[in-house]
Amino acid sequence: MAIHSVSQVNKFIKSMFERENVLRGIMIRGEISNFKCYPSGHCYFTLKDAGGALKAVMFKSRAQHLRFQPVNGLKVVASGTISVYERDGAYQLYVDSLAPEGTGDLQLAFEQLKAKLTEEGLFDQSWKKPLPVFPKRIGIVTSLAGAVLRDIYHVSKHRWPHIQLLLHPVQVQGEGSAEQIAAAIAFFNEKCPVDVLIVGRGGGSMEDLWSFNEECVVRAIFASKIPVISAVGHETDFTLADFAADVRAATPSNAAELAVPDCREVARHIVNLKARLTSQVKKGIESRRLRLNACLKSPVLASPQTMLAARRQRLDYLLGDLQRLTEKSVTTKKHRLNLLLERLDGMNPAGVLRRGYAVAEKRGKLVTRVAEVKPKDKLQLILQDGRVPVEVLSVPEAEAVKAGKEGQ
Repeated sequence: MAIHSVSQVNKFIKSMFERENVLRGIMIRGEISNFKCYPSGHCYFTLKDAGGALKAVMFKSRAQHLRFQPVNGLKVVASGTISVYERDGAYQLYVDSLAPEGTGDLQLAFEQLKAKLTEEGLFDQSWKKPLPVFPKRIGIVTSLAGAVLRDIYHVSKHRWPHIQLLLHPVQVQGEGSAEQIAAAIAFFNEKCPVDVLIVGRGGGSMEDLWSFNEECVVRAIFASKIPVISAVGHETDFTLADFAADVRAATPSNAAELAVPDCREVARHIVNLKARLTSQVKKGIESRRLRLNACLKSPVLASPQTMLAARRQRLDYLLGDLQRLTEKSVTTKKHRLNLLLERLDGMNPAGVLRRGYAVAEKRGKLVTRVAEVKPKDKLQLILQDGRVPVEVLSVPEAEAVKAGKEGQ
């Protein structure tokens, strides 16, 4: 019996798989698990159901065309070929296409991107910019062909004839259209400033409108410093561009109505304001006329001398009271001053001398006790009219001792 290598066996089994036509273009339903996408762009995962599991690989050439992001737990229908990976001796599904079960891949991609951008805050109302009331220039990003441009032109010119419209024609569906739309929005922001941007196209299927669901378009609208009006499809059509725009219009014609005021309505408003202003001015004048008449009829203006006479008499009374209070205060202060002067005069040494007393001084200091002097001390007697030098002849001993004890 011949002996075979592992590689030979794996190669033989692979050839068996390849001969089975049923394994080519096969469609398999299952739930994704262990999904991993490598930097190379190749995706590896497992399809499983309640009874088993099947390994699968989707190479970059196929995976790059996916509109949605495969995630674990997602139920899908995979189409491809089952073959053997010779190195591991394992069979697996080589996936050509992948679609979510129960819903289209576009709808799933829409929901996934919407959830992602919502979490980032791109749809928050706090970022919405108000539309200018009287714009002068409007930028339009749409296809050169079709009724959208014609509708916007007719409606805006009818409402506001002097408005200036600037078109940046783009492809609104198909490959590369999303990049063109995003570039046009950036162009107006960087090189051609306008007051408002209208970005949109006519109605169509979800696939026709898909360019306005692309991430680059949504981010370009969010980054725009110019207020953006989204006018994509019909009233029932919603795209991610609608959520990112500052204002969503139901139709392109409605976008023009939102972008510019109606000159006839403005004129009517001005007439109404003028009438209201005239009415308010008349009411104000009448109110002031009535107040003036009431003032002219008041007793004060009718006979001002009567009011002044009473005020003058009241002033005379007050001046009299003030004068009496002033005189009384001055008299009281004079009396207190005289008393203080008398007390001060009594404490003045000169006054003591005038009453016949003398003051003894020793070397410039007053002598107040017997113990401060001794026989033969030279003293000065200060009298009322001068000084007299004297000499101490004697100091009574008893007085000196007594004076010394009292000093202690």
